[in-house]
Amino acid sequence: MKTECIGDYVKLKGKIYPCTVSLTMDLVGGKWKAIILYHLKDEAKRYNELRKEMPSVTEMTLSLQLKQLEKDGLVSRKVYGKKPPIKVIYGLTDFGKTFVPVLEAITAWGNQVVREKGEFVSVGQQ
Repeated sequence: MKTECIGDYVKLKGKIYPCTVSLTMDLVGGKWKAIILYHLKDEAKRYNELRKEMPSVTEMTLSLQLKQLEKDGLVSRKVYGKKPPIKVIYGLTDFGKTFVPVLEAITAWGNQVVREKGEFVSVGQQ
């Protein structure tokens, strides 16, 4: 039997999942979480830097997704300064860094799909 299916369920931080794939998708699934992690994989960034790199995400969505990634222990949030304007830096935690090989595999696979079945286009060519 496969390791991820040894029990009927898996549990993390009090939450029950039917399998490890479900757990993983809860942590990093959705439209924006993996993209945020991708943009933080090489260096920590400020909120506005992330917004510039992901112009199609709304401010509210980015904020909510960062909070969820922080709550799940994948992203750290460090605040510098006591009074405005404060500086807030987001970066991958050690746990978040364990996902980098998966991000690199996803990126490589996506690049392969585009090379074989699609095309890379500039913003004006959509």
